[in-house]
Amino acid sequence: MTAGPGTALSTRPPTALERFFYPSTPEPWTRKALLSPLSLLSWTYSGAVRLRGALYDTGLLRAEPVEGLRVVSVGNLNVGGTGKTPAVLHLAEMLIREGRKVGILTRGYGRESPEPVTFTGSEPTPEVTVAGDEPLLLARRCPQARLFVGADRVAAARRARDDFGLDTVLLDDGFQHRRLHRDEDLVVVDEAVGLGNGHLLPRGPLREPPSALRRATLLWLRAAPLSSGPTVPIPWLEAVTAPRVRTRYGPTGWWDSSGTEHATTALEGRPVLVLAGLARPGGFLRTVTALGAQMRDAALFPDHHRFTADELRDVEARARREGALVVTTEKDAVRLPQGFEAWVVRLGVEVLEGEPHLRRALGLPEKTRDL
Repeated sequence: MTAGPGTALSTRPPTALERFFYPSTPEPWTRKALLSPLSLLSWTYSGAVRLRGALYDTGLLRAEPVEGLRVVSVGNLNVGGTGKTPAVLHLAEMLIREGRKVGILTRGYGRESPEPVTFTGSEPTPEVTVAGDEPLLLARRCPQARLFVGADRVAAARRARDDFGLDTVLLDDGFQHRRLHRDEDLVVVDEAVGLGNGHLLPRGPLREPPSALRRATLLWLRAAPLSSGPTVPIPWLEAVTAPRVRTRYGPTGWWDSSGTEHATTALEGRPVLVLAGLARPGGFLRTVTALGAQMRDAALFPDHHRFTADELRDVEARARREGALVVTTEKDAVRLPQGFEAWVVRLGVEVLEGEPHLRRALGLPEKTRDL
């Protein structure tokens, strides 16, 4: 199996970055010495992050409230790949089932337009260059929720309340965005990888020190799949007193290029080529294998990668040589051009423990027991 076209992956494919941030064994001292320049940059970054945090913690900077609107932040410490987007979708769907008027505030990483946009999946949606891939995915999966894409999320929250009469907004990737006051700070932690090597960027995958987890009001733990081996110890979680929700992610079906749904068993024994632009593609590769598909090749690109026409022609040619179907993720699918033939696997979320904590965080009434 190859790792994709060299021109797209250069010398540091995502799988190499994954091994660097999430080593399977302790790093020897020789490796630590070689990486000391990155450690210096990491300490500098850590100092800036701690200073900014101190300004908020001491009240010199204040989060701006939006009265009459419940704000639930969904974030993480790691850079990408912990399962934040499925968490946002699950929360939005929960709220909508309870009759709440829901918005999702997101920056729209990777989009080219600086102008704020708002839309729902039940109306014509902007191009991916205008909205970004994750907002489009959220809109398609949850068309009743209104997306607000833009850098100024305080202004977006006010617009959600004043212009659209919404009562609840989910602040996507909001743990580090402290300018908007939130009622709850939900932090996603993937038990399969924990906090990686424990270092901040660029030496490791963390955007804040592990001590920042103390700000969380609810921990969303993503259970490690059985195929990934034992759960990684996460010492810092022992110091976090926030209640916990434990969840499991799993595939719910395949969707072909025409949008037709198929069972999870539909590609058992079929040769496939995996196309993905993810921060941590390993989980998706394991999912495809677990669903019984025969993985013949993989074209792996950096997270949020904008596929070029040449890259996609190369993918199609490689798939034809292998007699394989192209399979991809929902997030990658929104960046594919109309007419590109690819099957998409959809992930769902199952809450294993702590649903009462989740309902409290969302401001929903407790479920009554059936008599």
